[in-house]
Amino acid sequence: MKRFCYISALLLLMLPVGLRAQHHSNNAEAMDMADQFVTNYDSLLNSYVINKYAASTRRHRANINTDYAFDQVPDSVIARRLHSLHTVIPMTFNAEVRSYIRMYLNRMRGRLDVMLTLSEFYYPIFEEALARYDVPEELKHLTIVESAMNPNATSRVGAAGLWQFMYTTGKNYGLEVNSIIDERRDTYKSSDAAAHYIHDLYKVFGDWHLAIAAYNCGPGNINKAIARSGGKRDFWQIYPYLPRETRGYIPAFIAATYIMNFYPEHGLHPKRVTIPLRTDTVMVERNMLFTYINKYTGIEMDELRTLNPQYRIDMIPGEGGSYPLCLPTDKMGDLIRWADSIFLASEDSLSRRTVAVKAAASDEPRPAASQRSSRKNSQGSSYHRVRRGETLTSIASKHGTTVSKIKKLNGLKSDRIREGQRLKVK
Repeated sequence: MKRFCYISALLLLMLPVGLRAQHHSNNAEAMDMADQFVTNYDSLLNSYVINKYAASTRRHRANINTDYAFDQVPDSVIARRLHSLHTVIPMTFNAEVRSYIRMYLNRMRGRLDVMLTLSEFYYPIFEEALARYDVPEELKHLTIVESAMNPNATSRVGAAGLWQFMYTTGKNYGLEVNSIIDERRDTYKSSDAAAHYIHDLYKVFGDWHLAIAAYNCGPGNINKAIARSGGKRDFWQIYPYLPRETRGYIPAFIAATYIMNFYPEHGLHPKRVTIPLRTDTVMVERNMLFTYINKYTGIEMDELRTLNPQYRIDMIPGEGGSYPLCLPTDKMGDLIRWADSIFLASEDSLSRRTVAVKAAASDEPRPAASQRSSRKNSQGSSYHRVRRGETLTSIASKHGTTVSKIKKLNGLKSDRIREGQRLKVK
């Protein structure tokens, strides 16, 4: 990280003299955004899929020195290109935007292959969610600024996922976040929540720049900046009154939009990384452990985690609701074939019983449906899975027993229980 910070500092010295004064005011914001981008991107490179399928590909090549060449491009050319984009959101061009375009040309020079490949996978998902709430399609580029399109990105203040939702905002927009699951990292659900949130912010401010800025720092900070500016409602007019990070947010978004559309004009010729992106999703309504999905289907654990980043402890808590499982398309048949065995092995493991796992290639008959659905073990003991809102008292009443007996059977020292917990009741 120190090496990248050092390079960022040198960028200022490489700027033409006439631009240095303009760049100085937002240099700190640009460096913050650059460091955040690099951190999220480098974390993305730890992804199993990226490592497996991109390791042998060469980086894209630049025929020219992109930094130097960009400094020779007149402002009027950059402004004309931005103006030519068919966007609802104004693509303003000024010194701040120019400095961020330059920053991305430098930072994305060694990263463009992966960005373009991921955009082929993620952008259709983003576009569908944005269209659902009548939000401009160009906001799909916001994920480059937010997370470098890394679903596992986590900020220093706790924002998570592709769209960097904070805990409270995510919960307010229907994302489940607890010790087992974090739907801020779910590509489909977080994209829907982000589009919904931006739609609501636009209804409040009636301006896309202000709505995007509010997405970054919260509507309260935007209202404060409007008040301090004397009631102005234009992003560039309230710019000095905004938090430092938010001052760079709109310029970084415009710059990312520019780069993803005009990188060839700056001598970048990416060789796209070949990643198998064909996946299918099934809904799971019983608890399922990744370890048994791995054993029965042969899907590697790291690939399971990469495709399903919302599950924190390698478990799908299906008994508490209906949850998605994303798999490579060619593995879906194996999952369907061995689903009952996976469910049974997961259930037995969660009840701390010893499980003999069958080999995936075996044709050994599966247990009968009546055996699979039983909640009793061979000694006749009964178990109960705690659901939301249940207490020991309500559980004891349901099973015709007492709280003290349940506590004794499970070694509980208090009445505290958690959702999803498996309790022995008889």
